[in-house]
Amino acid sequence: MSRIGKQPIGIPAGVTITVGDEFITVAGSKGSLQVPVQKNTSTKVEDGKIVVTRINDEPASRAWHGLQRALLNNAVKGVTEGFTKTLEINGVGFRLSGGGKSIEMALGFSHPVKYTAPEGIDLKVDKMHIIVSGIDKQLVGQVAAEIRALKKPEPYKGKGIKYLDEVILRKAGKAGATKGAA
Repeated sequence: MSRIGKQPIGIPAGVTITVGDEFITVAGSKGSLQVPVQKNTSTKVEDGKIVVTRINDEPASRAWHGLQRALLNNAVKGVTEGFTKTLEINGVGFRLSGGGKSIEMALGFSHPVKYTAPEGIDLKVDKMHIIVSGIDKQLVGQVAAEIRALKKPEPYKGKGIKYLDEVILRKAGKAGATKGAA
């Protein structure tokens, strides 16, 4: 039995779950999400909890079991609390402006870089930090990764866009030429 899959998900107050044939709809105070029903799993709502079970013991069913439970748990957490990722910009002359649906960045290129967020994502600018927030965990992570890819942090000076909790392994620069080498 999957350690993740067998744990029931508690349904907080104000969250409604609708189980359909192809999608499970999770609605809460922040919005509504649809989670696709994974094959070989069964989802039931009973006594204020969501219980995910698998139909048989085949390896594919065991894999889908934990995934279905994790996706539902993320949807419940998303519609109640939401998800955020924070990015930090480091570099001399790098600037950041905007907020809401689009931001504009000066990242050392010959032109400013503009990024417009997809529907359901909110961008907030705080000095040299970008806060990406939304109810869909996958979409928040995808947007944060796309922004980070605009100027990845380099290992010598650490310039670029990085996650706030990311550690950049630094490399030593040139050691210099040695005298007398032939």
